[in-house]
Parts: sequence; C-alpha cells; structure tokens
Amino acid sequence: MAALSLAASSAIRRRLLLPPRLQAARAMATSLFGHIEPAPKDPILGVTEAFLADPSPDKVNVGVVRAALLSSPLLSSPLFFSPAIAAGAYRDDNGQPVVLDCVREAERRIAGNLNMEYLPMGGSMKMIEESLKLAYGEDSEFIKDKRIAAVQALSGTGACRLFADFQKRFLPDSQIYIPSPTWSNHHNIWRDANVPQKIFTYYHPESRGLDFAGLMNDIKNAPDGSFFLLHACAHNPTGVDPTEEQWREISHQFKVKKHFPFFDMAYQGFASGDPERDAKAIRIFLEDGHQIGCAQSYAKNMGLYGQRAGCLSILCEDEMQAVAVKSQLQQIARPMYSNPPVHGALVVSIILNDPELKSLWLKEVKGMADRIIGVRTALKENLEKLGSPLSWEHITNQIGMFCYSGMTPEQVDRLTNEYHIYMTRNGRISMAGVTTGNVAYLANAIHDVTKPN
Repeated sequence: MAALSLAASSAIRRRLLLPPRLQAARAMATSLFGHIEPAPKDPILGVTEAFLADPSPDKVNVGVVRAALLSSPLLSSPLFFSPAIAAGAYRDDNGQPVVLDCVREAERRIAGNLNMEYLPMGGSMKMIEESLKLAYGEDSEFIKDKRIAAVQALSGTGACRLFADFQKRFLPDSQIYIPSPTWSNHHNIWRDANVPQKIFTYYHPESRGLDFAGLMNDIKNAPDGSFFLLHACAHNPTGVDPTEEQWREISHQFKVKKHFPFFDMAYQGFASGDPERDAKAIRIFLEDGHQIGCAQSYAKNMGLYGQRAGCLSILCEDEMQAVAVKSQLQQIARPMYSNPPVHGALVVSIILNDPELKSLWLKEVKGMADRIIGVRTALKENLEKLGSPLSWEHITNQIGMFCYSGMTPEQVDRLTNEYHIYMTRNGRISMAGVTTGNVAYLANAIHDVTKPN
C-alpha cells in the first residue's frame, strides 16, 4: 500500500508541475466526450443478435437476413459484421446470398480494363442516362427535352438525403409528409436535414391493406403545394401498394392541391418482376403533368447492396431550370462525399447499356421476384391447410420483400420463445428469409400462436 501511495503521490506532483495550459488541455481531453451516451440500439440488430446466440437447430430469422460477409474468414470478425445493414437483403431458396450472373459478367469486363479515376461530382453520365430510362421510360419526352436534373447518389438513402438537403436549402419553409408507417430511415433523413415532418395515413391494420379513404383525406387536407414522400412500389415495411386506379385518383388529387410527389423507388423490378409495371405509379404522375422527384436504388434489383449505387432525379419545367437544379445538387454533394463511387456505377451502366446483359438482368430480377411471390403463396396455403380460421389473403395481396403479418408483439414473442423464430415485434416478416425448407415450420408456428383459445 505504501508503494502504491508513493506512486500516486509522484503522479500528482508531475501533473502539478505541468503548465496551466497543458493541465487544462489534459482535463478537456478526458471530459470533452464524457457526456456522450451510446446511441439507442436498432431493434433489428437486437433481433439478429438474439438469433445468432440461439443454439436451436430449428431457428429461423425472418426479421433480418444475416450479413453475407460471414462467408469470408477475413470479414467475419466483429469489425466487419453489421447485421443491421443486411436488413432486407435477398437470399436464394437455400438462404444464401446471391450475386447475379449479369453482375459477374459486368465485373469480368471491368477487371483490369477500366481505370478507377474520380467520377465528376454528378457521377457517371452513362449510369444516369440508363437510370432515367428505367424510371421515366425508354422513349421519355422529358429525357429528350433535357428537363430532368439527375445525379448519381449513394443508393436510395443517399438520393433521399440529397433531396432532403435540397428541399431545406431552397424551400426552407416547406415540410415533408411521410406515410405511416414507412421505412424508419426516412424519418432520420429528413430530421437530420432539418425539414419538418408530418405523417399521412397509409396502412389499415384491420384489413392489413391500404387505408385509401384516410390517405385521400390527408392529401386533401394538406396545405396546397405540400411535399409528399411516396413509395413507388413494394411499400416498406407493409408490402401494401395502391392499385393502378387508386394511383390515378391520388395523382388527380395531387394535381388539384398542387402537391409535389417525391418517389422512393427501391424495388423497381424486384416487386413484380417487371420494371415497367413497378414504375407505373411514376408514369401515371408524369402523364398527368406533375413535376416529380425520384430516388432510385440498385441494391435490391441488382443485388448491389454494398456498392451504394443509386440515382436522384428531379423533373423540371425546362432545360435551363434542370441545369440550375443539377448544379445545386452537385454543390450539396461536394462537402458530403465529393464524388460518388465508381465501381457500382460501372456495373450498372454496363448491364443496362448492353442488350444481352440487360436481357439477362430482366430474367434474373424476375426470378428473384417470382421466388418471393412463390413463398408468399406457400405460406398462405400452409396456413389454410392447417385449418386457420383467420384470413391470410393479405400475405399474397402484399408485394415485395416484406409482409406485414398482423401478428401482435405478444404473438411474436411466443414465436421466438417457443419456436425459435425471430422477427421484429411489429410482426413484419422478411420474405427473403422464408424458404421451401422452413415455410411449413413457420406456418405451423404462426398458426399455433394466432389460433383462438
């Protein structure tokens, strides 16, 4: 004890001998970040951690799909594993990640043949051109008239954030109407851009479908010229989309109220298997003469999750306005990340610009969509065969990666505790985690926890 006291006393004396300025600097260094608390844990991360810790051989994760990085010994360390990022990633019927053949061929052409120089602030012109054709139509008059301001973005998230910052900078008194519910990151994006948010009615819990009357009422009651965030297809997290006729009514009411629609299109092609069909909502608004904004992502429909390949576009009144808007979008991007990444842009532009590769992509994206549609049908049929008195029509009426099952938090807890089935407590099922090998087990468990006592 005496030795320790002596050492402590020596340390104190050394600190006292430091000049006051250094003493203050050292104190600041130890306290500057001392007030910072850990960020709230993402609920999806908690689901995945519980799944990974469960030793049961029957466990099933339909809340979030495990990160593909675990297949590499180098990347399987905790430093590289981020389950939350893997949310909504497609898997094949064996539960394995997929790299499309069209992507492998595009990468073969890139390897050793193309340089990795900086892209312009606005990104790859080839990728942007092909992206606009996908969203606005191959023969779009707006593309020909150069009325669209477009930049490459860091997938759909980056496209939304660029638009949110653009909205705040040039329309500082505006707000954004966001559907309830929506992808949780939408709220984070517009919050961090300091754009005020309001929600509008979307999901109808009792029918597990669209609350169309409530949606239309909110559109009518919003102040004229309001900004609305719309999911172009495969609404996340509900899987509930308006019908074509409902989209037409929505577009008409937007026209009456002079609202601005901003479409987040994360699942074009992945929802129905047909990129043209999945862009129908956007085409309806274009036919009706709206100016629109659009965020596109190639994470789901090309499997380029980690490449962060996307596009932001805004339809303007004329070419001169489009030039001005694009220049401002580039200025917003400059201090954020300066230039977008090149590799994903090369992959996308090669696939979409080559007729043979594009045809292969259309075949492969339809195959992914068909598998998801198929397991939806299988899950519904299994539940019906078990004699469930409940209606499960919503499983096949909904579309895309997710199914809003309608199960309560207590029922989800029973699935986890009794059957080792993991999902978020709102009952959302990631259909990518459902396979022919586990669908019967999943249906049996859901039937057990939902059947009347």
